[in-house]
Amino acid sequence: MSVNAQQYDDWIRSSFIEINSELEEIYFAQDDPAAISPEGDKLRKLLHDEGRAHITGLHNEGNTDEGFEAAFSLLGNVGLYMGACRRHEITEPSREQSSPLIEASGLALHIGASLGVAPRFATSHLSTHNLARDGVYRSFTRLNDEFLFLDFNTRGIFAYKRAADALARTVPLGVSHPVTGDLLVAARQALEDVARYNEQLFEQLDPTRFFYSVRPYYKPYRVGKGEYRGANAGDFAGINEIDLLLGLCQAEDPSYSQLLVDKFLYMMPEDQARLRDCMRRESLMDQILEGLKSPQSCGEHFEENVRVFLTVCEAHGRTASQHHNQLVERFIQKPSSVLDEKHLTHITASGPPLEVLMAALQKLRDLRMAAPRDNIRSRYKDIAAIRSAIGISD
Repeated sequence: MSVNAQQYDDWIRSSFIEINSELEEIYFAQDDPAAISPEGDKLRKLLHDEGRAHITGLHNEGNTDEGFEAAFSLLGNVGLYMGACRRHEITEPSREQSSPLIEASGLALHIGASLGVAPRFATSHLSTHNLARDGVYRSFTRLNDEFLFLDFNTRGIFAYKRAADALARTVPLGVSHPVTGDLLVAARQALEDVARYNEQLFEQLDPTRFFYSVRPYYKPYRVGKGEYRGANAGDFAGINEIDLLLGLCQAEDPSYSQLLVDKFLYMMPEDQARLRDCMRRESLMDQILEGLKSPQSCGEHFEENVRVFLTVCEAHGRTASQHHNQLVERFIQKPSSVLDEKHLTHITASGPPLEVLMAALQKLRDLRMAAPRDNIRSRYKDIAAIRSAIGISD
């Protein structure tokens, strides 16, 4: 890490956090906590000016070629600054044709293009690739609810990755292999961990604080002339690897494949490669359906593995239901219902109006749950056929 990059990282971990935290306390004490109070003008100017001073030096320095990790970390730090400027309405994409943060945009575009990722901060910058110093990692504020959100999100992401890794290892073995059952059990246990982390998060996170003081940092913002959607907790390959390897979602489904295309640049390059590889694999569900055509030739472990496979599908559906029915509805949809209409623009991190996002998330939830819907490519009937074939009643 260059001297300029180190000094900027020090600022992100100190003054940057303190300024944001002070502003959040000002906003939250208002009658309308969604409003950007004039009382914070001096702090907002300080945020803009201090950040720009650091970034100008880095922009002039250019590409120091210190390796992927250093460049990716710097992209995250630039993105945190741009995300905070968007949160405090120092920038606002609807009133701009190009970002007024010229040096930050130039640096972010340079790094993003060289690494093959979106030129803004992504989920991984605050979760899987967020280096802690003396036990403290990067954040926007020092608010307890932000740390709760990041802690449990990171735990959940790694649990999903464990499940995906276990399922990916079944590919060269096949559904009838005696060891495949062990891998399926490992995947189920990892998904049960996701559910447990979700429950702990929902119990401890304050919906009001999350909605007004954490969520706004994840809004879309401009980098140069382009507007980039906000970071999403699902911007990693693992959850989609699980979808595809189980067969609950299908890469040839146009709406699902569009989701994958839209998120590629928001993932780490190695995640992009894993997901591309997964998209060409035959799912376990399709292997099972093929095996059921002549189950007597599948070997003694086939039915046992199928039974465990069904429990993995149930566990994945359970986490999808949790996310939608508790996190999205309780922490986003419900608080949004009492907002003044003037605050509803860009309420979602992904950009579209809330009702459009909710419909898309409901569809994704129902795919992962194999829900009985005829207007989407649900595997409900296939799951029912598998259950019936091995003698499991509803």
